Amino acid sequence: MTSHSRAAVDAIFAESFGFNSPNQNTRGTELSINIQGDGIVRSFEKSVVVSAPGKDPAIKHTLSCSLEELYQGATKRVKITRQVADRRGLTREIEEILTIDTKPGWKKGTEITFEEKGNERPNVTPADVVFIVDEKPHSEFTRDGNDLIVTRRISVTEAFTGYTGRLITLDGRNLTLPINDVIHPNYQKVVPNEGMPILGDPSKRGVLKIKFDIRFPTRINALQKAGMRRLFGP
Repeated sequence: MTSHSRAAVDAIFAESFGFNSPNQNTRGTELSINIQGDGIVRSFEKSVVVSAPGKDPAIKHTLSCSLEELYQGATKRVKITRQVADRRGLTREIEEILTIDTKPGWKKGTEITFEEKGNERPNVTPADVVFIVDEKPHSEFTRDGNDLIVTRRISVTEAFTGYTGRLITLDGRNLTLPINDVIHPNYQKVVPNEGMPILGDPSKRGVLKIKFDIRFPTRINALQKAGMRRLFGP
């Protein structure tokens, strides 16, 4: 089409429809115009605005860790099954091993993200796969932030005359703790630097707290009562 003819077409559109011809107003769309004699036929309109592909919501899994693994660090391998697409858009199921290196001091709720490891499907960004640390119960220790707590059951005699605590730490060391204080119901022994590692500085640790469950006798005889009165007074 000559420039003169194109100008004529533009003028017809402006006069007849109150807006410029498609050739002058193509922002955001593609337009194809067929010219047949003095008539104008609009054959198709197609949007060229491409929206960003969506992303599936994250897929979350629980990662159960022992207190030892969170104390020393460990390598855990997790097998996942997911759908992947080839160049033709056909999908197939594969198994994949993900490796997670736990760090000393990680806490319950820590999240480890593997980006776009979810199922693949057309025009959608695969979901992230997120593992959330959960802490398995321990047979002896409980955790309070960066501190560790252990409870020992002792007799009244040990509470008054002295007690030696022995335990195996989470990294396998034998710890011996002599206690010569009088152990009363609210007493606890605090051992510095024997708690959980501080995340970011494993050379530092919280404290170890030893609490006591004192076994009181259900009854004592008259002679024992008299002896306790002499020992402790009225």
